[in-house]
Amino acid sequence: MSHNARAAALCRLMIGDADRLRIAIHRSESDATIIDCGVKVHGGLEAGVCLARVCLADLATVQIEASAGAPWPAVTVRTDHPRLACMASQYAGWEVKSDKFFAMASGPMRSAAAREPLFADLNYRESADECVGVLESGKLPDAGVCRDIAEKCRVDPAKLTLLVAPTKSLAGTLQVVARSVETALHKLHELKFDLNRIGSAWGCAPLPPPAKNDLASIGRTNDAILYGGHALLYVRGDDASLQDIGPQTPSRASKDYGRTFADILAAYNHDFYQVDPLLFSPAVVSFVNLDTGNTFRFGETNPNILKRSFGE
Repeated sequence: MSHNARAAALCRLMIGDADRLRIAIHRSESDATIIDCGVKVHGGLEAGVCLARVCLADLATVQIEASAGAPWPAVTVRTDHPRLACMASQYAGWEVKSDKFFAMASGPMRSAAAREPLFADLNYRESADECVGVLESGKLPDAGVCRDIAEKCRVDPAKLTLLVAPTKSLAGTLQVVARSVETALHKLHELKFDLNRIGSAWGCAPLPPPAKNDLASIGRTNDAILYGGHALLYVRGDDASLQDIGPQTPSRASKDYGRTFADILAAYNHDFYQVDPLLFSPAVVSFVNLDTGNTFRFGETNPNILKRSFGE
């Protein structure tokens, strides 16, 4: 089953359970299906879990669990397909924009469009009968946006499903925090680590309270991963390469580490592209070498910054 087909099957379950999930289903003028998880509806924790699962092409388990020693729950993710679930699907690598709309897009529709150079590195692309994507936005996409996405994915708009939630919504906050493993893999990819060595992964990050607006929520969700996230990667190969790349992997290896993400953005006049790209990774990254039996842990959490960021 293709990744888009897996996500589409989950979307059909969500549509059938819309009342319980507190989501709303719309049909755009282009005939695309829009699932509102937090723009004009409340959504909630369960909608957020489903949203995160769709982002991951339903190749991972997403749960909300107690966080030992912390006042916030934790969002945990586990997968036996981290490279494709996280990089080919969950990574928000597609900017969807028009004159009146902007969103960062995730989900398996990215692998059907394959517009990003990343897909050449992954050597993966889908030819899908139907496509599913997740848009991080405070607005629902109009018919023109839906048609444009469908064209890039090479499907009829009627075969396109888009799930939408702003970062400030509870569902939107949760789906961003569910990226502890993804951010670790993206950092390792930037460091030229062979992602094929990673066979399974587990990650967790604290779930912050949603903030009053999207910008403040972006700060909190980033801080959750940068200062509270942990990715545990099960790898194969030699130990020496892990010991070499490990110190470069957690967020504290960045020159911008040590302030809340809101403060970092303010220092760069809210220009995201000025932030050190090597900042975006979990606070802690651990490697378990299945070939040697050795474990290597790098980084540390920073509860003080989390308290400041989350308004404790």
